[in-house]
Amino acid sequence: MLVAADKFKGSLTAGQVAERVTAGLRRAVPGLEVETLPVADGGDGTVAAAVAAGFERRRAEVTGPLGEPVTAAYALRGTTAVVEMAEASGLRHLPDGVFAPLTATTYGTGELLRAALDAGARTIVFGVGGSATTDGGAGMLAALGARFLDADGEPAGPGGGALIGVATADLSGLDPRFEDVELILASDVDNPLTGPKGAPAVFGPQKGASPEDVAALDDALAHYASVLGPEQAGLPGAGAAGGIGYGALVALGAVFRPGIEVMLDILGFAGALSRATLVITGEGSLDEQTLHGKAPAGVAAAARAEGVDTVAVCGRLALTDEMLGDAGIRRAYALLELEPDPAVCMAQAGPLLERVAESIAGDFLS
Repeated sequence: MLVAADKFKGSLTAGQVAERVTAGLRRAVPGLEVETLPVADGGDGTVAAAVAAGFERRRAEVTGPLGEPVTAAYALRGTTAVVEMAEASGLRHLPDGVFAPLTATTYGTGELLRAALDAGARTIVFGVGGSATTDGGAGMLAALGARFLDADGEPAGPGGGALIGVATADLSGLDPRFEDVELILASDVDNPLTGPKGAPAVFGPQKGASPEDVAALDDALAHYASVLGPEQAGLPGAGAAGGIGYGALVALGAVFRPGIEVMLDILGFAGALSRATLVITGEGSLDEQTLHGKAPAGVAAAARAEGVDTVAVCGRLALTDEMLGDAGIRRAYALLELEPDPAVCMAQAGPLLERVAESIAGDFLS
C-alpha cells in the first residue's frame, strides 16, 4: 500500500494526510504494510515534500513580497536543491486581507535561489505557485544581478505595475553560475505571460487585483516582455506564479516541466510504486483543476502506466465517476460525505480522513 497524497490546503500538510490515512488503514487492518510518500506539484508544500523524502531543510533570510524580511526554506540533497518561490514571495507572507497586486515583488525568490547556489546546488527544481506577485520575475532577476532602468536611467520600482516604465533591461550582471546550473521550472500552470489566459487575467484577482489592476498589469508585462524578449512570453509556464516563469525562461535558461512529473522523479515515486498493490492519492479539492497537472492526476497516471490501481481522498469532490475513471482513479472518498458542514469538515479533517481510510480498507483490502 502506497499513500502518495498532496496537502489538504488550510487543513493538513501532505505529511499529515499520509499519517492520518495510515492510521485509519492500520486500524482496519492491524500490521498492514504502508509506505508513505507525501507529494506536491511545485506549489505550496513542495519543499516539505522534498524534506519528507530525505532532503535537508535549509533556511535563509530573504525579502518578502512587501519588502519586509521573511525566513524562507529550501531543500537540499547533494547538489540538488528544491526551491519553492512561495516560501519567499507567496501569499502566505501577506497579512490577512492585505494585497499588493501592483507592487509585490519576487526579489526574495532571487535571494533564495542564490542561497541554494551558495550551498552548492547545481540542479535546482524551481517550484512556482501560490505567489503574491505579478512582476514577471523582474524582482527575482534584480536580486540575481539584473538591472531594469527607466528612460532616465533610474531603477524601476518594485512590482509589476512599475514594469510599464522599463526602457532598458541589462542582464550583464546576472549571476554567472546559472550558465552551469540545470534549472527546472516546475509548475502545474502552462499559461502564457499575457492575454486572456495570461498571468494577470487568470491569477491576478486571486492576488487582490481589480479589473483596472489586471488591465494595467497585462499592459506592463507585455511592455516588459517587449524589452526583455517577446518570444518566450507565449511559452507554456511563462505565466506561472505571476509571470516568474517567464523571467526564469527568458533570463536563467530554465526548462519547463509539469511540476508533479518533476517531483515524482526526485521523490523516488517509481521505486515506491514498484512495491505497491494499491495507491492512495488526493488533495483538498478534487475538481477540474485536478485534471490539469495537479498532483493526484499525476500520481494516478503514473500508477496506471504500471498497472496499479489508484483511489483518492479529498475534502470536496467535484468530478464525476467518468472523469475520475478517465484520470485513472477508481474511486474517490470525500470528507464532506461524512461531515457536510465545510467549516467542521476542515477543522476535523484528520479524524475524518482516518474514517475514510477505514472505508478504503474495507472496500479494497477485505
